[in-house]
Amino acid sequence: MEREYADHRPRCHWVNPKNPLYIQYHDREWGVPVHEDSRLYEMLLLESFQAGLSWECVLNKREAFRQALDGFDLEKICAYDDAKLEALLQDKGIIRNRLKLRAAVNNSRIFREIAAEYGSFAAYLWSYTDHQVIYENDRVSSSLSDQISGDLRRRGMKFVGTTIIYSYLQAVGVIDSHEEGCFLCRERRVPRGESR
Repeated sequence: MEREYADHRPRCHWVNPKNPLYIQYHDREWGVPVHEDSRLYEMLLLESFQAGLSWECVLNKREAFRQALDGFDLEKICAYDDAKLEALLQDKGIIRNRLKLRAAVNNSRIFREIAAEYGSFAAYLWSYTDHQVIYENDRVSSSLSDQISGDLRRRGMKFVGTTIIYSYLQAVGVIDSHEEGCFLCRERRVPRGESR
């Protein structure tokens, strides 16, 4: 069944035509290559909160997360203590999951370590594809997401399984998954499959 949008442009099947926030996210952010650590960091944190939930749920709470998490300030979040975590658990605007909130602090510290090791987190992430965008869809994981997930978990990150990391790679444009028929679908320039 065709989904109807006010502008009559066809989009990927998962976009809710009744949610302007979701439409804007699809049109302006999803699949656009990101090379700024601040955005890569924000999206990694948000994706980790998605585990077991829908991305639309997380996206709808994005601004509440921004306020609660000090504007996704890496250094501030790295310094969060138990008292701050308890305060966050009282914030009804965000996903109040103790394990995910603890993971956000832990993952932030590891993100900072990776950025220091590679010069930036972007350099680390994009090195896996030799700084090329992968074009594929109809997947929820791949050898690429397996590899990155495995390395992040080895370093101690939590809530970064291969499915979450695949979704993250799509969100930050390492993988472009706009579907055939979507107005944003580009000509596939990289053969299906991925390699480092």
